[in-house]
Amino acid sequence: MQDIDHFRAEVSHWLNENCPKTMRTPMPDDEICWGGREFAFVSDDQRLWLNRMAARGWTVPAWPKKYGGGGLNGAQQKILAEQMQAINARSPLQSFGIGMLGPALLEFGSEAQKLHYLPQIASGEIRWCQGYSEPDAGSDLASIKTAGVDEGDYFSVTGQKIWTSYADKADWIFCLVRTEPDAKKHKGISFLLFDMTSQGVSTKPIELISGESVFCETFFDAVKVPKQNIVGGRGQGWTIAKYLLNHEREMIGGSDLLFGGADVCALASAQIGVDENGRLNDSILRAELAKFIIDEMAFDAHLAMTKNYMRAGNQLGARSAELKYLGTELNQQRQNHIMAIGGLGALIWSSHNNQTHQTPRQWLRSKANSIEGGTSEIMLSILAKAVLKMPS
Repeated sequence: MQDIDHFRAEVSHWLNENCPKTMRTPMPDDEICWGGREFAFVSDDQRLWLNRMAARGWTVPAWPKKYGGGGLNGAQQKILAEQMQAINARSPLQSFGIGMLGPALLEFGSEAQKLHYLPQIASGEIRWCQGYSEPDAGSDLASIKTAGVDEGDYFSVTGQKIWTSYADKADWIFCLVRTEPDAKKHKGISFLLFDMTSQGVSTKPIELISGESVFCETFFDAVKVPKQNIVGGRGQGWTIAKYLLNHEREMIGGSDLLFGGADVCALASAQIGVDENGRLNDSILRAELAKFIIDEMAFDAHLAMTKNYMRAGNQLGARSAELKYLGTELNQQRQNHIMAIGGLGALIWSSHNNQTHQTPRQWLRSKANSIEGGTSEIMLSILAKAVLKMPS
């Protein structure tokens, strides 16, 4: 207990001394630090905060120190999270490298790959994107057609990926490629890493109904990928892909990207008004918000329990599907409530002075939550089989 108390005091002191004041405020979506070769920091403080946390290994506190992590045990990770929350410290770095690729490399990567890539992920030097879905391979992901032809020292990769989030901003991609054309479809896939500036790689942003273009079409035309960039072995891509998807779904379901933003109760009170007892004037909306807040508190408690479960060294498994389903359903409810609170005013898309309004755009964007990372229907099927043991 004394060691834990000492660690808590040390963390508290360090954070108070090293976290800039401007990094102790709510973080809008456009101020998230994604890292990468071309990332434009919003301020010197944001850059300083990332560098300081990366130097401590606290961008990835659970990873071993030799890979750029903090080497913290479960109890220490929890204390760090609590102390950051106590001063409202922003996350210094968010990335697909941390949430998805990193865990896969720790589990399946060679020692050389871990030593090369993981420290660069931890410090925010490389921004990654995910090459999974294709126009004819969505839920049936194992039907991918992107092919890697063996050319001796390298694979020549040709094909197309779709819904590649931030591909136009990423430095590298982790990609599912069919390298064993004669094997059964699940057995013929390999997991490759390559630079997005490689000759033959091109991207095209897809404009969404929300007006954003975070998803891209990604094209490969005879891209040379060195064989040293294969993770695991040839034909092991499907095993790695499933492992990584567990972490992606946990990242989506428990993400600040879903639950950041306005307090719906405060927003309702300000826009609709309250009676002399402080109760929302709209009794129907008041009841709906009460139910939503209870559900959200229950989810927060469940998420905290799951994180403690993982810090104890357990595997996430089917819990990732549970978190992804519950988290995305709640965020869609949140966005529906925000639209209801705003009334007709929430439908304004842009003003006469070209100012964009985020409320309808965020509501429309949330419709993708139950599709990306695996549809809600797929998540329920996983839970039915893995938890309830129902027949296929």
